Amino acid sequence: MPEPPISPRKARNNKREIWAAEFWQFVATQAMRKESERLKSIQEGLSPTLFLTVRETFQLQDKQIKALLNMSVSAVHRRRREGKNLDSVVSERLDRVATVSHLTMEVFEDKLAVIDWMSSSNEALAGQAPIMLCGTDIEAKQVRRLLLALKCGGVA
Repeated sequence: MPEPPISPRKARNNKREIWAAEFWQFVATQAMRKESERLKSIQEGLSPTLFLTVRETFQLQDKQIKALLNMSVSAVHRRRREGKNLDSVVSERLDRVATVSHLTMEVFEDKLAVIDWMSSSNEALAGQAPIMLCGTDIEAKQVRRLLLALKCGGVA
């Protein structure tokens, strides 16, 4: 007897789970790499798929992901079709998202808690969601300081 078709909603959820798993694998890989290795991968350009994993993992709208990573979703799809890597600016931002996510994981020790904290507005960050502050190093430093305070018993 054939299996019943998967509902579109379940198919979307399965796809999100796959994207999220790829994102967390990237986070783990980046955390184990030396800075020189990370820098080389940034200069060579990361895979456009990573852009999409961030969008799906944090369920960002197209305008949010464009603001965060400085690239439109359509441009990413075009790069994927052409087999081209992302430029160094977008790659550096993806690396920054990964490093901040790794630190957040050290604090919360749960992927769903990390996603929730990174995606929610935070008064200690002027009402911004931490994920949206990974666009520049200065903004990401604010997030890292807050995470280190939480790790040491502070509140946020």
